[in-house]
Amino acid sequence: MSGPADLLARLGASVRAGLADIGDAARLLLRLLALVPAALGRFRLVSDQIHFLGNHSLAIIGVSGLFVGFVLGLQGYYTLQRYGSSEALGLLVALSLVRELGPVVTALLFAGRAGTALTAEIGLMKSGEQLAAMEMMAVDPVRRVLAPRFVGGLIAMPLLAAVFSAVGVIGGWAVGVLLIGVDAGAFWSQMQGGVDVFSDVGNGVIKSVVFGLTVTFVALRQGHACQPTPEGVARATTRTVVLSSLAVLGLDFVLTALMFSI
Repeated sequence: MSGPADLLARLGASVRAGLADIGDAARLLLRLLALVPAALGRFRLVSDQIHFLGNHSLAIIGVSGLFVGFVLGLQGYYTLQRYGSSEALGLLVALSLVRELGPVVTALLFAGRAGTALTAEIGLMKSGEQLAAMEMMAVDPVRRVLAPRFVGGLIAMPLLAAVFSAVGVIGGWAVGVLLIGVDAGAFWSQMQGGVDVFSDVGNGVIKSVVFGLTVTFVALRQGHACQPTPEGVARATTRTVVLSSLAVLGLDFVLTALMFSI
C-alpha cells in the first residue's frame, strides 16, 4: 500500500505546487497592472526600458519583416495569378501582415530577443541579491524594477509590430512591383480600398498589445521566480521562450476566433 500512497502524495504535492505557482503569478500580474499608473508617473524609467526593449530589437524586427514581405510577395503573386487576380497582391500582403503575421511573428521575435534579456537581467539581480538589498532598504523591487519594464514592454511591442508590418509591405511592394512587374497603382489602390482601419488595423493593434503584455509578464515572472543560481537563470531563460511562444500562438487562435465571431 505504500507504493500507491506515495504516488498519490507526490501527485497531490505537485498539483498543490502548480496551483500555488499559478496563484503567485496571478497576484504578480494584478500588482503590475495596478502599478501601471505609478510607473507612467516616472516615465524616465519607462523610456529607458522602451529604448532597451524596442530599439535593441529594431534591427531583427526590420530585417525579418522585410524578408517576410519578400516571401509574401512571391507566394501571393503566384497564387493569385492562377485566378487572374494578381492586382490584389497589395491587399493580400497588407491583410496578411496587419491581421496576423505582424503581431504574431513580432511577438515571437520579441520573446526571443527582449524576453530572454528581461529574464536574464531580473534573474541575475536576484542571484546577486540586489532585489533583497532593495527590500532591506525599504524599496519595493516590484514597483522600482519590474513595473517600469512591464510598461516598457507593453508600449514597445505594438510599435515593433507596426514597424514589422510597414517594412513587410515595402518588401512585398519591392518584389511584386519592381521585380515581378505588378502595376504599382493597382497594388496600392487595392490595399487602400480593402484594408479597414478598425476591423483590420485595430484588431492587429489589439493583438500586439495582448502579446506584449503576455511576453513581458512571462519574462518578468520567470526572472523573479527563478532559482538564484546560474543554472536557475539559464532554465528560467529557456522557459521564457517556450512559455511565451506557446502563449502567443494560443492567444492568437483565441483572439482571431473572437474577432471574426463579433
